[in-house]
Amino acid sequence: MKEMTIRDAVNLALTREMEQDPAVFIMGEDIGIYGGAFGVTKGMLDQFGPQRILETPISEASLMGIATGCALSGMKPILEIMFMDFTTLITDQILNHAVKLKYMFGGKEEIKIPVVVRAPFGGGRAYGASHSQSLEGLFMHMPGIKIVAPSTPQDAYTLLRKSIQDPNPVLFLEHKLLYSKQGAVDENNMETEIGKAKLTRTGNDVSIFAYGRMHDFALEAASKLSGEGYEAEVTDLITISPMDKESIRRSAAKTGRVVIVEEGTVTGGVGAEISAVVMENSFFSLEAPPVRVASPDIPIPYSPTLENAALPDVGRIVRAAMETLKY
Repeated sequence: MKEMTIRDAVNLALTREMEQDPAVFIMGEDIGIYGGAFGVTKGMLDQFGPQRILETPISEASLMGIATGCALSGMKPILEIMFMDFTTLITDQILNHAVKLKYMFGGKEEIKIPVVVRAPFGGGRAYGASHSQSLEGLFMHMPGIKIVAPSTPQDAYTLLRKSIQDPNPVLFLEHKLLYSKQGAVDENNMETEIGKAKLTRTGNDVSIFAYGRMHDFALEAASKLSGEGYEAEVTDLITISPMDKESIRRSAAKTGRVVIVEEGTVTGGVGAEISAVVMENSFFSLEAPPVRVASPDIPIPYSPTLENAALPDVGRIVRAAMETLKY
């Protein structure tokens, strides 16, 4: 058991998989000597060499096409996209190729597309409208790709290793403001599963569903609600697709009140899907309509003051919970 940051946990997971499987390699922009935009691959070029830590030109669409072809040929490529905003450049290669090839080949067992796309997401650092987005809602609409967004070093380590071992495409999201988050990591702990949410706080009054940085906010909001005499149940979704609908249904039915928190824009987002899951599966258990806490339908502002006003925070989560509790 070691104490480390999420940044170090991701680095460790990459290192262990590359040590154990020569088919694994990483490619991306500035991932070699520079160690990646957020320092995740620092030191890996010295350990594995330029044949497995591949510095690439700035052409995300080309890289995704190359990664898909390599995966079809038996390799296990990991593609680091510098910012999640730039995943818009790889959507054709993902949507029309990587996630559909197995289907178009009749589901043959030998057709595997073990591609992992790693991408830092989210705002909070005043990077502006084109470097601060949470676009997981776009990819959630694509059948065939798994989307993972851990909020702890242990889950980042465990789920990245499982993502690399998965025979299907995985979008692995790392929140920019969680890279320095500390936590214990047990290299032998592989319990967390892709597609399974985690109950991180129990309560009977209101259910809060969140993921990534918003999960930390949800726990803080639950603590504040406890001071007001209300006990919130908090679920870390961890996997956005496939979504753990049973965990959502169970918690919603237990408390009868639901708050859904995401950093992406509110319309057509992850929260909208969770709200639909709640209404379809727990409608008759509800005491109040589900409430979504998300960013408004605007570009993320560059101004720190305006950015903070746009992004969800602990206060907004507490107010949303109190709104449901008034019913």
